[in-house]
Amino acid sequence: MQLLIGLGGNEGDVLGAFSRALAGLQSHDSVLARSSVWRSAPEGPPQADYLNAAVLVQTIEHPLAILAICRRLEAEAGRDRSREQRRGPRPLDLDLLVAPGLVIETPTLVLPHPRLAERRFALAPSAELAADWLHPRLHRTLAHLAAVPEIAAQRCDRIGSLPKA
Repeated sequence: MQLLIGLGGNEGDVLGAFSRALAGLQSHDSVLARSSVWRSAPEGPPQADYLNAAVLVQTIEHPLAILAICRRLEAEAGRDRSREQRRGPRPLDLDLLVAPGLVIETPTLVLPHPRLAERRFALAPSAELAADWLHPRLHRTLAHLAAVPEIAAQRCDRIGSLPKA
């Protein structure tokens, strides 16, 4: 199965956290492609801009197993979900975004990500990697969703390459 995973962060050495997360993902799955790094406006309380990216992975694992790996990688980067403010700053955020034709709804995982179609910071890097993928609930391509005027108007700028793992 192929799966897009979103990376985000705005606290500490975010690019270093991205690099370590990529290495951790690569040890479990094949990272097939990496997006550019994007800078986006934060949601929530006043805080620094976020850096965002996406990776395309090939895996034989169930998405819940991938989610557990992502949570461990976040914790290793210094994220403590039990103490952080909702939508507050974080060193690393890893979100399972979408897999072709796959819909999952459990208490711990909703796939595709329930707010993917509302967020340029997730759509822009995702469309960079898999523009023609259909959102399995909305039946629109990621490129189409990223080009919706109210999404395209959200501040999110490509700033460079994602460091290698």
